[in-house]
Amino acid sequence: MLKHIVLFKLANEAEGNTKIENALIIKQRLEALSEVIPEIVDIKVRINADNMPEDNYDIMLDCEFENVCDLQIYATHPAHLQVVEFIGKVRTARAAIDLDF
Repeated sequence: MLKHIVLFKLANEAEGNTKIENALIIKQRLEALSEVIPEIVDIKVRINADNMPEDNYDIMLDCEFENVCDLQIYATHPAHLQVVEFIGKVRTARAAIDLDF
């Protein structure tokens, strides 16, 4: 199994939305990918708690795949790329790690 974890920092305002509005949009769109990408074993999106330090990341994506090939299918899937396009417009930083378990 492979765990894919990504952290995003979001702009305070982008695409006509506040940071929290964009965080909720991202959460909904990422979690909906499990309906169209069967290679996703599990996917969860968490939003940072209110009133936390400004240097915290705002969103954590935590998803699982059977293997690296399935992660690549997810990464290049058109539905995922649409979400990536939106995230690219509202994020200011990204960090990721992929773990075998």
